Amino acid sequence: MGRVDDVFKALADPTRRHLLDELFKKDGQSLSSLEQRLPHGSHVTRFGVMKHLKLLEAAGLVVTKKRGREKLHFLNAVPIRLLHDRWVSKYTEPWVATLSDLKNRLENKTMEKVFEIYIKTTPERLWKALTDTEMRRKYTFGAVVTSDWTVGSRYEAVGKGTPIFEGENLEVDPPRRLVQSFKALWGEDVKSEGTSRVTYEITQIGDSCRLLVTHDQLREDANNQLYGGWPMILSGLKTLLETGELLTTPGSQRFA
Repeated sequence: MGRVDDVFKALADPTRRHLLDELFKKDGQSLSSLEQRLPHGSHVTRFGVMKHLKLLEAAGLVVTKKRGREKLHFLNAVPIRLLHDRWVSKYTEPWVATLSDLKNRLENKTMEKVFEIYIKTTPERLWKALTDTEMRRKYTFGAVVTSDWTVGSRYEAVGKGTPIFEGENLEVDPPRRLVQSFKALWGEDVKSEGTSRVTYEITQIGDSCRLLVTHDQLREDANNQLYGGWPMILSGLKTLLETGELLTTPGSQRFA
C-alpha cells in the first residue's frame, strides 16, 4: 500500500484522529498518557491504543523517540503537508496553511518538534542537498545558506540581501548526522526567541532514506514561525531530490 493510502487509512478511524488531536494539544506523550486522554466510555484497551499508534507511526503521522525508559510520541505534520502540496495548495492555501503550524507543548520548560520524511535517494545525495548552497536555496524558501560545514564553524542564510537565520555547526558527520544551533533573524518577533537547535539524522532504508529532523531547545510557547515551516521545507526537499522540480506553493520561495 502506498504512503498516501496509509495516511488516509490512518485518518479514517475516529480513535486515531482523537490520538492525533491529543498530540496536537500536547506533543511528546507516552502511551500511558495518551491512554488516559481517550474519551470516557471509549472501551479502547491499552493494547488497542498501541495498535492505533503503530498504524499512525506506519503512516508517518506519529514519530517516536526514547526518553529514558519511556517512549514518547510526536505528531509529524509532513505527510499532511505532502497531501496539501499535492491537491490543496492550488485552491485553498490560506485556510489550510495552519496544518503546518503545530502549537504543541511538553511538560517541561522547553519544546521539541520532530519531523520525519522518506525520500527516494542516497545518503550522499541527501547530505549534499542539506549542505550545498545552490540545492539548499531551492527548498529553503529561496534563502542562500553558506558555510564550510565543519564542526565549530558558522553558517548563515540570506534572502533578498537580508539575514534570515544563522548558527553554528555543532556536529558534522557526513552523510549521517548534522547538528546545528539555530537563531531566526527574519523579524523582530522571532529574534527575541534566542537560540534553539536542529538535528538532521539520515538513515538508509533500501533504495530510500529516512530523514528525521528534530528541532528542540525551543522556549515553551515559542513563536510558531520557528518550526512551522519545516513541513514545507521537507516537502520541497523531497520534491527536488525525487523529481528535480521546485515547489511553487505560495510562500515556498518567499526569500528568493
